[in-house]
Amino acid sequence: MSTRDQLLAYLKERKGEWISGESLSNKIAVSRAAIWKHICTLRNEGYHIESSTKKGYSLQKVSEMLLPREIRDGLETKVFGKRDIVYFKETDSTNTRAKELATQGAPEGTLVVSEAQTEGRGRKGRDWFSPPGSGVYVSLILRPTVPPSEAPKITLLTAVVTAETLLSLMQLRVRIKWPNDILVNGKKIAGILTEMSTDMDAIDYVVVGLGLNVDTARFPHDIREKATSIFIETGTHFSRVKLIKAYLKWYEQYYQIFKGIGFDPILKRWKELADIIGKRIVVEMIDQTLTGEVQDIDSDGFLVLRDEEGKSIRIVSGDITLR
Repeated sequence: MSTRDQLLAYLKERKGEWISGESLSNKIAVSRAAIWKHICTLRNEGYHIESSTKKGYSLQKVSEMLLPREIRDGLETKVFGKRDIVYFKETDSTNTRAKELATQGAPEGTLVVSEAQTEGRGRKGRDWFSPPGSGVYVSLILRPTVPPSEAPKITLLTAVVTAETLLSLMQLRVRIKWPNDILVNGKKIAGILTEMSTDMDAIDYVVVGLGLNVDTARFPHDIREKATSIFIETGTHFSRVKLIKAYLKWYEQYYQIFKGIGFDPILKRWKELADIIGKRIVVEMIDQTLTGEVQDIDSDGFLVLRDEEGKSIRIVSGDITLR
């Protein structure tokens, strides 16, 4: 543990209390001048620390930034987030950065987080609105030992994980929209972007990106009617660090199910959360638009549609709208 982390841990133990500079200096075995320098750095990282020439220092509020030390503090996982957490104040895209790290050999469970994205991406190259301090923008590196044909299952798994995260922490009407959008009251609150690299007939890595609208109060005009956030839905500000901790915990649990038992339990839960079987929809694909009734989501995660002529069609990717 670094000197700064030792200092912060001691301040957290006595949060709200005054601790003299001399006491901190003796406790951590550094000079009082060094203590002051670390206090200044912690303040720049968002920690509210009061100081007094007579009383010393007092931690009043922990940082709300997505700092690796705060994500790891109390994290209930064995691997995810316990390895490398790469933090950015701002980056173009967490998926872009995660793919670079994966190419360089970053282990499974590596997490990339950013306070803001300048080129946040969704499916089909769409932009993802990523203002600073308002959302969760994270990318997780996976190295599953499954063939590339199994990759779509990971997208559905991530959708279940995201829904479970929200349901476990707050009262929201969460639904999954095939294949990878998370809706609350019919509006998108989160999106998932899965990208992978293959080597021959095996997956080298999968990068799973999540964009979750947390404290966003207002969206750009072109998505205002389609997007929502936790703040808009609940009227309260929610800890982004707490959301990431819960997300990693749920992800590791479902990922172990995927590797150990298989996809069936995950698909069953996905269907419960999506509630789309038997619904009439319109599916817009690159080369055509189809209308019909959803028969099923098959064992590969593909949508099975009965079209207007009664023909069953297996759809790998597309944008759906309920009729």
